[in-house]
Amino acid sequence: MKLNEQLSKLKQTPEWDVIIIGGGASGLGTAVDAASRGYKTILVEAVDFAKGTSSRSTKLVHGGVRYLEQGDIALVREALKERGLMAQNAGHLVKNQSFVIANYTWWGGYFYTIGLTIYDLLAGKLSLGRSKYISKKKTIELLPTIEQKGLVSGVIYQDGQFDDSRLAINMAQTAVEKGACLLNYTKVVNLLKDSKDQVTGVQVKNQETGELFDLKGKAIINATGVFTNSIMKLNDTVYKKYIVPSQGIHLVFDKSFLPSDHALMIPKTSDGRVLFAVPWHNKIVVGTTDTLIKNHSLEPIALESEIEFVLETAQRFLVKKPTRDDVLSVYAGLRPLAAPKEPGKSTKEVSRSHKIIVSDTGLITITGGKWTTYRKIAEDIIDKAIRVRHLPKKKCKTEHIAIHGHKITSAKDRENHLYIYGTDIPKIIELQNQEPELKEKLHPDYDYTMAEVAWAIRYEMARTIDDVLARRVRLLFLDARAAIASSEKVAQLLAKELGHDEKWIQNQIAEFTTIANGFLLSDFKK
Repeated sequence: MKLNEQLSKLKQTPEWDVIIIGGGASGLGTAVDAASRGYKTILVEAVDFAKGTSSRSTKLVHGGVRYLEQGDIALVREALKERGLMAQNAGHLVKNQSFVIANYTWWGGYFYTIGLTIYDLLAGKLSLGRSKYISKKKTIELLPTIEQKGLVSGVIYQDGQFDDSRLAINMAQTAVEKGACLLNYTKVVNLLKDSKDQVTGVQVKNQETGELFDLKGKAIINATGVFTNSIMKLNDTVYKKYIVPSQGIHLVFDKSFLPSDHALMIPKTSDGRVLFAVPWHNKIVVGTTDTLIKNHSLEPIALESEIEFVLETAQRFLVKKPTRDDVLSVYAGLRPLAAPKEPGKSTKEVSRSHKIIVSDTGLITITGGKWTTYRKIAEDIIDKAIRVRHLPKKKCKTEHIAIHGHKITSAKDRENHLYIYGTDIPKIIELQNQEPELKEKLHPDYDYTMAEVAWAIRYEMARTIDDVLARRVRLLFLDARAAIASSEKVAQLLAKELGHDEKWIQNQIAEFTTIANGFLLSDFKK
């Protein structure tokens, strides 16, 4: 996946079948779907692939236990099927994760065992394993740092866990392999329309060179997540809100706070939300919150009230009490929830189901949805485009398309931090052997090497320090201070590979430090 090849593809194609705006989970999934059906497909992303919501999830591939409780059986069944397909098609990134619910009431164990048995049954043949009731002793054995006072029993169940932005990058590579053209740092600045006010294409700006391109296409798809409303402003004469952004935050801690391969699921917090503590890349990710936000931004910042809520809940359930000083990284993400019909509905009650809107202009917009169902969302979007934009009818193939890098990985494989590259692992090792200076570690405390940085720049279209350290190598999400300490090395290699000067290096380091400071708690007032 190389930028110069993608740019020449753009310049050589007079008309596209499908133009996708937005390079998050839904947009990338749609590019894979459209290209694999044989449509001439282009995707443009204003910043970097998965820069927004799609790199900031709880890292779960799940049916949604909470949606089951809300009675949304259809969404749960759909998500459980998709969970199984994700595990089959991206085995290097999606793993079977066991979760333990610790019960502090006598009835909790029975209640959750029954509910989760239904959850398993809904998964059918794609089930990841049966839920079961476990004793207090067994619960402590599986979660050694769980609060034992008042503990009655536990319930263990299986769900999926993954690396979100790594999957996004691999989906981009898959789409390119299927013939699609994908460009990051390419912003839609206008919608092109004919005399009948029908959308016929988009005008895009290359954010690095300032060059403008007019792209003509049959079906134009708006998959911009929390930025949906700004594309709709280019499209509609009457302004209306299509999505409401809801913020979720996560705190990342050292593994010692939950030294287990099992995740903790807290089904009822003080305000009715579900909270997870999940092992991820040898750290523990704790979240999430659900807070309605008025303004969206590319770098959302965790609110003080959210930080307090997550910390206070984690302290109630863990013997080793995490404090602000223990937070290695804090990240916030915005969910693009479909705007509810009744005003004042809380975000916990807004459905996570996706919704496809076809405007009078012919623009197709996707709202809502979640990572787990990205493939089904994409299928529905392209099926809709076939109907309303009269594309030649072709069947969806993505149920059985392996994502770039796919290989089944074992727990042993995952001991090597390179496991996220799947079938690309030998190529990264070969890079290190050919250019021994790339064996150098990014940071003394972590196994990441400069070869991974070179790989991200050469074959994964990384253009900035943030692209490398946030979404290709996940260091910013795991340890913000270590990411800041590694930024100069990354900038030097980017400049060498992409032909930038010393001034660019200094600007990059300054920009990245500003972003990374948003991942640090020390910058919040205590």
